[in-house]
Formats: sequence, C-alpha cells, structure tokens
Amino acid sequence: MDKLLIEGGARLTGEVAVSGAKNAALPILCAALLSAEPVTFTNVPRLRDVGTLLALLGRMGVRIEREGDTVTLEAGALTEPVAPYEMVKTMRASILVLGPLAARCGEARVSLPGGCAIGARPVDQHIKGLQAMGAEVAVEHGYIHVRASRLKGARLVTDMVTVTGTENLMMAASLAEGVTVIENAAREPEVIDLANCLIAMGANIRGAGSDAIRIEGVPRLRGARHRIMPDRIETGTYLCAAAATGGEIRLTGVQAASLDAVIDKLAEAGCTVRGEPSVIHLRAPSRLAAVSLRTAPYPAFPTDMQAQFMALNCVADGAAMIRETIFENRFMHAVELQRLGADIHIDGNTAVVRGVDRLQGATVMATDLRASASLIIAGLVAEGQTTIERIYHLDRGYERLEEKLAALGAKVRRIA
Repeated sequence: MDKLLIEGGARLTGEVAVSGAKNAALPILCAALLSAEPVTFTNVPRLRDVGTLLALLGRMGVRIEREGDTVTLEAGALTEPVAPYEMVKTMRASILVLGPLAARCGEARVSLPGGCAIGARPVDQHIKGLQAMGAEVAVEHGYIHVRASRLKGARLVTDMVTVTGTENLMMAASLAEGVTVIENAAREPEVIDLANCLIAMGANIRGAGSDAIRIEGVPRLRGARHRIMPDRIETGTYLCAAAATGGEIRLTGVQAASLDAVIDKLAEAGCTVRGEPSVIHLRAPSRLAAVSLRTAPYPAFPTDMQAQFMALNCVADGAAMIRETIFENRFMHAVELQRLGADIHIDGNTAVVRGVDRLQGATVMATDLRASASLIIAGLVAEGQTTIERIYHLDRGYERLEEKLAALGAKVRRIA
C-alpha cells in the first residue's frame, strides 16, 4: 500500500493550477443518466472516485469515452439500473444515481453507500423526497429499491440541509411531471454547477444557490457540453499549506467567489490574500495567528476545510477553538496530529488547539480524505521526515497531489 514521505521545512512558493471539483463532477456525471443523447464534460479530474463512478455507469450500460480531462457519456441504452454493493461501498456519492435512474428508468436498485468514516450521513432525505414524488421505496437486504411509473412534482421540505439530497432530488425532478419545489435546499456552489449542467441539457430550474429551488419537469433532456467548476476544497488546501509554511503562492483556474469564508479566516490568520475571478494570490507572515472557526452549511465555513485549519492552528501563535457541527466523527485526524507534537484537546464536537513552536516528523495514518490533507500540511512544517500511511484516501479527492506540491517546492514523494 502506497505511502507519502515528506521532508519538512520547505517554504511553498510558485504557481499551480487547480483541478476540477470532485464534489461537482460526481453528481454531474450522474446527470448523464437523464438523457439518451451524448453529454460531454470537460475539466473532469482524474480521481479514484471519478474512476469508480465511471465504472459503475459503464456497468449500467453507459458508453464512456475519455480523453484527458474530457469525458463523454451516452446513456441511450441503460441495461441494468443497479448500483451493487461492491462498487458503492467505498464511495458515498454513488447514491447520486438513485434520482436519475428513478426518473429515467422508473426503477433503481442502489446499495446503501459507504465512503469516509466521518460520521452518520443518512439517506432518509433522499428516500422521503422520492416518496413525496410518488415513488415506491423499499430498503431491503442493504439496498434501496425504487419504483415509479413517472415521478410527480411535489413540495419537498428537507429536515436538514443535505447537498447530495438536494442534488438527487433536483435531478429526479427534472424529468418529473409538474413542478417540484425543494425547500431548505443546499446552497453550495456544486449544487449551482449541477443546476447549470441540467439547464444546458434542457431542464427548467430556478433558484439554485438559494434555499428554495423550483424545477418544472420536462419530458426529456438532450445532450449538452458542460465544464466542471474548479475545486474549492483543493484550492483551500493549497492555500492552507502555503500559509502554514510561510509561503507565497498563486493559484490559477479557481473560483474565488466560492471561498469567501476560507479567505476571510486566512486573512484573520495574518495572510495577505488577493483574489480575482479565476486567480488567488496568498502571501503568509512568518508566524500565523490562531483562528477559531465553526463549520456550517454554505456559505459558512465548510466542514471539508476544518482539518486543514486544525493543522494550520497547530503551528500558529495562540489558541483556537474549532467547532464541528456537520459530522459527529470528524476529529480523527487530531490523534494523528498529536503524534507530530500538536497540542489539541477534544471535548465532544469542539477542539481546542494551542499552537506550538515546532512539530516533529513521525509516521501517521490517514483516516479520511480531508484528514489526509491535514497530515500533509503538518508534515510540510514538521522537523524531519513524516510518513503518511493509507493515502488511498488522498487519491479519492486530490489530483496529482505530489506533482503539484513538488512544483511549489515541497519535498514529497510516494513510496511503496
């Protein structure tokens, strides 16, 4: 199993391009199930999760062509609307085939999903929404089985803000009969990107990016071409890495407007951050100031950046309080950071981090995707060598990570 070996102490400097967003690409690839015509996507990142999803779509009968960052999908003949456990167990986003299959095929059988072990992420809101649209749903033998001759428009009020739930129901409603309104909808930029893709395919959607999305169903969707938005979490991760190392970097191909909460916290930590629509420049001080934060749904501070800021606070001046309100088990990286010498105290969903003068290299284990990123940041500033095990998590969400870090001056390499 591959590991990452990092020699700490290098200051990150230079320029790097940000890849397409994993959390936008996955639902958008699933949207191809809604049309019998070819749909072409560009800026698709080469990630393990993307490869897993494409393999799943291929198993269903979707024709796939891939060249570089361009993927063309043709779902003219869906032969098997089933997402089996062996292909779903490692990736929660597989649940996103449920809505499109129910709407297009009138039937779907999808295994209950897996993914990162960061807490309970129930799919009850997906099921509740499809039932309100007239589907018969049964959960049996570890599978969600949906039947519907044609979904009907409905008013859907989710009990909680759910990104994948909003995306699944928005896709299902695109082919439903009548008008569907999703209230308490997720407002994330990735939801907007999916809506823009569906609109290009002929869907009638209004309000994406607000907490109420209105979808008027159409009989069919057509082929289209769509470019995946830049990955805001990858962007934030590299900004944190540069900040922790006292570096200065320029990131291109970004969507600066989607990172306001993260940029505000980096500025509070003492960084100088200049953002243009597609470029962000960061210059870090010699020592960061500790910053407290609380995760919450967009546009507040993203849970997917919590671990990276914990690593940053480990070497900052002062103490910071981090409250995690989205997932109940997302502090597993704290124990590994402590192995590097971090001063972190956990009490329920709150972490108190007191900055130390230096971290020391050690062998640590990645527990999930974003935890992996926090350990890389810590390893970049630690004295000596840090070895990160179980980096298959990283390959799920960061494209060409070692190559991009090396381009910024990091001493990092993959070892067996």
